[in-house]
Amino acid sequence: MKKEHIKKSKILSLILRHQPEYIDIKLDEKGWVSINELLSGCEKKGIKISREEIEEIVKTNDKKRFTICKYTDKIKANQGHSIKVSLNLKCANPPDILYHGTTIKFKDSIIKQGLLKMNRHHVHLSSDIETAKKVGSRHGKVMILVIDTKKMTEDGYKFYLSENNIWLVDQVPSIYFSKIIKVS
Repeated sequence: MKKEHIKKSKILSLILRHQPEYIDIKLDEKGWVSINELLSGCEKKGIKISREEIEEIVKTNDKKRFTICKYTDKIKANQGHSIKVSLNLKCANPPDILYHGTTIKFKDSIIKQGLLKMNRHHVHLSSDIETAKKVGSRHGKVMILVIDTKKMTEDGYKFYLSENNIWLVDQVPSIYFSKIIKVS
């Protein structure tokens, strides 16, 4: 993705996942908003973005953060919200092992408390190390937590699979960390 699109993707994340009021728009109960309303709100706030750029960001975002519905001409973030939305997630059986990438500076608190959803709806897990590495690298030195999801499922934890293939769970107590991989 182009550098310019990365910046605009972050703005879309802010608006569609956390602060739609930043540009004075409202998402529906499932997180959707009309692309025209989004563009209008951005324009009023002085954010320069076009419909073509939005479509390109949705198409090329390696994390598949957004979905456009061609029938309704609406856009939404697929997961990662800190605001109340109903994603209509269905329980799914995860692979036996999933991964979580984060910064090493949180190691002590994560080992003590486990992975918590904090201000989001769920803890996000990846089915591959590379995705976890990308996620963790946003904030410094990376560590990858290998999660024993087979044991978690046996113990009654419910997992959900988002539209962009990110696994979601309410929490991951540290007893389910099967390994911690430090990545520099």
